[in-house]
Amino acid sequence: MSKIVLYMSPGSCARVSCIALEELGLEFETRVIRFMTGEHKSPEFKQKNPKGKVPALVYNNQTLSENVAIITFLNQIHGQLLPSTNDPMVSANQIADLCFCSATLHPLVTRIRMPAFFAGEDNAKAVQDKAFDAMDEFFALIDKRLEGQQWWYKDQWSAMDAYLYWCFWRVQGAGYHVEKFPHYCAHAQRLEQRPAVQRAIARDNEASSQLESEGLLFKPKNIAR
Repeated sequence: MSKIVLYMSPGSCARVSCIALEELGLEFETRVIRFMTGEHKSPEFKQKNPKGKVPALVYNNQTLSENVAIITFLNQIHGQLLPSTNDPMVSANQIADLCFCSATLHPLVTRIRMPAFFAGEDNAKAVQDKAFDAMDEFFALIDKRLEGQQWWYKDQWSAMDAYLYWCFWRVQGAGYHVEKFPHYCAHAQRLEQRPAVQRAIARDNEASSQLESEGLLFKPKNIAR
């Protein structure tokens, strides 16, 4: 087994941790979890992550879950993922920024991308419409912050940018009008030019092709509007 293994599923937020690992230039293996077969609930995977979710990072035979924790840990060990600081308040605010993605944006992303999962097919559009309305406030906040600067932390790329990119990309093809937020759109385009991001996307695409060949690729339904 590789020293570092990232358990992931294509399209999932595991892409955030994958981008972080690629940016650090670490050697790691990605292993695909097949949600369509219930592999995430299997005893074998739950030994790695009892929550039954991805990402799960195995690092020196120890497992860590949750993007915020994975990014914080990797930054403590390797640096480069968040702006360097000795100020506890600045450090806490960096964690708060990551939590903004995981605890505020991510639940709305899921309701936009997979509303039927929460309310069934009959109520899916109502759930998605509510999520669209709620997301507008936060995308406007992000768009304003990115106006006139390249990254979330001005000129310094960080893992926060990777998380923001995943949130943007995930709703982009689900009927949400991302074009209302031009600075956020430009940010996503800049991210996609980074070699590390391109390598992470290639891993994601390879996993998608693998699952599709097995008839196990999950494809959320687009809601007619």
